[in-house]
Amino acid sequence: MDRKRILNISIDNISEQELLEKLTEGFVVTPNVDHLVKLQKDKEFYDVYESADIVICDSKILALAFKFLGTPIKEAIPGSSFFSHFYEYHKDNENLKVFLLGAAEGVALKAQENINKKVGRDIIVGAHSPSYGFEKNEEECMQIIDIINSSSATVLLVGVGAPKQEKWIYKYKDKLHNIKIFLPLGATIDFEAGYVKRAPIIFQKLALEWLYRICQDPKRLISRYLVDDVIFFKYLIQQKLKLYRNPF
Repeated sequence: MDRKRILNISIDNISEQELLEKLTEGFVVTPNVDHLVKLQKDKEFYDVYESADIVICDSKILALAFKFLGTPIKEAIPGSSFFSHFYEYHKDNENLKVFLLGAAEGVALKAQENINKKVGRDIIVGAHSPSYGFEKNEEECMQIIDIINSSSATVLLVGVGAPKQEKWIYKYKDKLHNIKIFLPLGATIDFEAGYVKRAPIIFQKLALEWLYRICQDPKRLISRYLVDDVIFFKYLIQQKLKLYRNPF
């Protein structure tokens, strides 16, 4: 598969339709600007990314960055949009069944109800909202693994935020014997439950979804997007000038 390099990761140059047709198994990661900044200083997160089977461009800003570097990609594939297209694509595939792990109590169950109603069958076969800090509690993690393994799920969507969700999948995926596809997809469960609204299409097309999200949750996101992630553009210019060096 054709891959394009940006900073210290390579992204698959693939269209969403190609991904829908080819994705039958594997660990998928969905880098955006925030991920790429974290990948400059978090070696564990970097190692998780290096282990991934499929790396898709989650961000329109990253797609523009590839154009700036002179190596354009086919398209950005935002993870939240992709998941809704994924379950619609597989609505008649009785062998594909999904488990949702993440979000606040009751939200995953609501997302399960909404998706199954839209699809017209029980494509979501299980949903669980873990406790805050669950990833540090080995006993709870093993209970979650038992819950997933006792379902008939072949796809696991984890939505507990990056890099927690990717690290959790990397640590436990070999214990999840029936899962063929692993999808760490952030706020997707909240979107599907209808508890958080996605940015209007015009914001998505103009690469301004980050601004809409700031307006929704300024206390949490202003620092991330307007302080922590600004350094991405410094790294990008360094790559353009062939001065960037992988910190790992």
